[in-house]
Amino acid sequence: MNQIIKLAIIGGTGKSGKYLVQQLLNQGFQFKMLLRNPDNFHITSPQIEIVQGDARNPEAVFNLLKDCQAVISTIGQPIGESSIFGDASRNVLQAMEQLGINRYILLTGLNVDTPFDKKSPKTKFGTDWMKENYPKTTLDKQLEYEMLVKSKIDWTLVRLPLIEQTTERRQVNTSLEDCIGDKISATDLADFLIKQLSDITFIRKAPFIFEV
Repeated sequence: MNQIIKLAIIGGTGKSGKYLVQQLLNQGFQFKMLLRNPDNFHITSPQIEIVQGDARNPEAVFNLLKDCQAVISTIGQPIGESSIFGDASRNVLQAMEQLGINRYILLTGLNVDTPFDKKSPKTKFGTDWMKENYPKTTLDKQLEYEMLVKSKIDWTLVRLPLIEQTTERRQVNTSLEDCIGDKISATDLADFLIKQLSDITFIRKAPFIFEV
């Protein structure tokens, strides 16, 4: 994989994104961030370039990805809005194709199904609960996965349990079949996402990540 010179980050102010940003700063990465409201972002660093805009806007996403070599998205669902995940990934994939970028790492819920799953009753219950209570968002996330599968880029879709907003480091586990643990440290998650920039293990795969 080519050396990563600059990253494009979407969702960098959310509950997992802010830990990702801190880890990227700690590890010396240069990156661009897409922000709806830059005035609310208070980190000043020469490593960060701010692009104002919305992930639903194709032009804003294109401007974010320009001059970058990889994309990491930790975008969350804005309260009171229609599901954002499909729109965001559609714009990202289009811009990646136009700009010749090939690496896309992003987050989703454990409720996304793949043909390789062997979900336990507990994980299946969580999946069914999300489908019943959040049908539109769950369907959108599933369609996002199918969109990635149909693409030609090197994607990794990380499926998550509960994110604990902590700097604690623990033993991280992964599986392509089931989510055994109930939680993941936001710091461990950030570190895992960054490692995927150079690790080919989960290219074009959707691993569960968790701690037990």
